Amino acid sequence: MKPRVMSLVLFTCMVGLIISPTNITLSNSIISLLAVAMGSGAAGALNMWYESDLDALMSRTCLRPIPTGRVKKNQALYFGIILSILSTTILYQSSNLLSSALLAFTIGFYFFIYTIWLKRKTPQNIVIGGAAGALPPVIGWTIATGQISIEPIILFLIIFFWTPSHFWALSLYKAGDYKIAKIPMLPIIAGSKKTKLNILVYSFLMFPVVIAPYFFDFASFFYLTASLIMTTYYVYLCYRLFIEGNSKSSNIIARKIFVYSIFYLFFIFLTLLFDNLIKANS
Repeated sequence: MKPRVMSLVLFTCMVGLIISPTNITLSNSIISLLAVAMGSGAAGALNMWYESDLDALMSRTCLRPIPTGRVKKNQALYFGIILSILSTTILYQSSNLLSSALLAFTIGFYFFIYTIWLKRKTPQNIVIGGAAGALPPVIGWTIATGQISIEPIILFLIIFFWTPSHFWALSLYKAGDYKIAKIPMLPIIAGSKKTKLNILVYSFLMFPVVIAPYFFDFASFFYLTASLIMTTYYVYLCYRLFIEGNSKSSNIIARKIFVYSIFYLFFIFLTLLFDNLIKANS
């Protein structure tokens, strides 16, 4: 079920739910978030079922349950299908049709569009496929409000523009794995220099989106200041990677970007959450 991935999915969904202008009961919130967690786990299970042959080839994924024989392929498939049905059904019962439909779309997009179609076909797999990972805060918002507005769209765009630099940094220092598995990640197809340029470009594209909550009046100057500091450092790391010519040093910086990007996204959403809680209690 990819619990580490699920934790970030669940957190961004929770932030979308809490900062929305509509309050729902605690029980409905908990049930709805559990349904989203199940949906995220379903997508992870289906992904690992389909990609078990690739997972067995790569050092990063060779210890997953199917390659190691702890889970049989058909078990993972049935588990993923059952979880998909349960999660969307439970979310419909605890919230509304829109949230349930968005969760179903997210699972389907991640599995059919990203995993089956894009992953092995194009180096833009992460860019297009990133839409699936960017939808949880939108789902959280719709759980509470039953509608989509500019605020969840901005939350979606933050994750969407964050995703390429996050994953391409990983693909730089894990390029050998992707080459063995014949996955057309950008460093394999276009080379490290172009990958570094794309990482830098997406870090710049992310900048105005990250500070947008302040200008659309659902975050305060506190959030603006914190997000500016964190994003400036993110761009600085991406720039350092771009100008670094030594491959060993590049891999060190790429790993640093990958690790920082995880904490970065978490703290951006945590800051937004605290900012809104402070505003609500003031």
